[in-house]
Amino acid sequence: MKISDKLQGVSRRDFFKVAGRYGLSSTVLGLGGLGGLVTLPNLAAAAESTYEKRFKKEARHTLKFGASGFNARNLMIERAGCLEFARDLEERTDGEIRVEFIGDNQICGQLSCVEKTQNGIVDIYAASTQNSAGGAPYLNVLDYAYVFPGRASQYHFLYSPESNAILRDPLEKRHGLKFLFSHCELRGLQMGASFADRPTVTKLEELFGTKNRVTGTQLGRIAMQLLNLNPVPVAWEETLDGLKTGLIDGAETWASAVGYANMSPVVTQSVDLRFFCGTEHTSMSAKVFDSLDGHLQDAVMESAYLAQVHVQAANEAALIKTVGFSDPVLPGTLFDEHGVRPAFLADDQIRMAEEMCAPEHNPEPWEQWRERLNKWAGGLDTYTELHRVARQVPADMKPENVEPRRWWKG
Repeated sequence: MKISDKLQGVSRRDFFKVAGRYGLSSTVLGLGGLGGLVTLPNLAAAAESTYEKRFKKEARHTLKFGASGFNARNLMIERAGCLEFARDLEERTDGEIRVEFIGDNQICGQLSCVEKTQNGIVDIYAASTQNSAGGAPYLNVLDYAYVFPGRASQYHFLYSPESNAILRDPLEKRHGLKFLFSHCELRGLQMGASFADRPTVTKLEELFGTKNRVTGTQLGRIAMQLLNLNPVPVAWEETLDGLKTGLIDGAETWASAVGYANMSPVVTQSVDLRFFCGTEHTSMSAKVFDSLDGHLQDAVMESAYLAQVHVQAANEAALIKTVGFSDPVLPGTLFDEHGVRPAFLADDQIRMAEEMCAPEHNPEPWEQWRERLNKWAGGLDTYTELHRVARQVPADMKPENVEPRRWWKG
């Protein structure tokens, strides 16, 4: 069943009528647990059941979860784990913690969620680490070009206790954020109308000189400049129109983002360049986390672990069966529905790109940021350590085969 079909049985007006009675969070959490076509009666029943479970006793802590553009519909396209985390944390704490999930940019957006968490407006947020790097520059540490050979190496790193010294501890110390879990993909170029009539990209040089939208990451911009991809900052609300009209040739993001952000109708080719991280992560205010009793802190970490395991399995399946990021594209997927062609580059083309822009091969352009990140990490050589941990698993390992570990337990 296509994602666009799942909610056809419920109008927007009826959805908000149910939400008005049982609360938006209970409605969204209830919807997230339904399978197949949703009707108004089963949505209302799920919302009521969820509401009664959540409010059977008074919560000790109510945490606001700002989830940028996410809602129950597009969290079934990019499986970022937000609802699973919220639902499990409430159940695990037997209602001592209640999570108010506020998505659809209602309380914060991709660029603002991080700052609103730091300022105490929300307690938990979900957004890409790249867009969040504006408010928390240490998140740039994930964006060295080609430091991760594949999605398996990303998951392996996040599960590794070594991620604490390289990522989590400096982020918490410098920016007051506790990194909980993340979806893992690698960024490519999503080409718009100007590539509609061109053959599917097979050579790196076919991308040289194109004009491409860049997100908030400084390190990602360095990689794009070294690959002659002309990074230009374009507001998100202008990106879709720019791709449609040819004002920009492409945008750097990942495949499931094309699906969840409704880019599929204006993207013609999804080029699997894999040149740096696409990580839609969830972080929590460290101050809020530290204010919780020990058993509740343990619950937050266990729910984050469950969400990470869920994301690892669910997003790998959704990439192929929902988004259509495969060769051949499966029928009924978003890419099939909108005629998006995945372009999987051969190993020699990826190697060429890596030799052009990776710090290992071209260190000088990275030195200033590398020195800055190393200083923030207490003198750790961040690139070397990331590179080492990322290669503790085979480059061709299937992401779903990475062994989950509780990273905070060592």
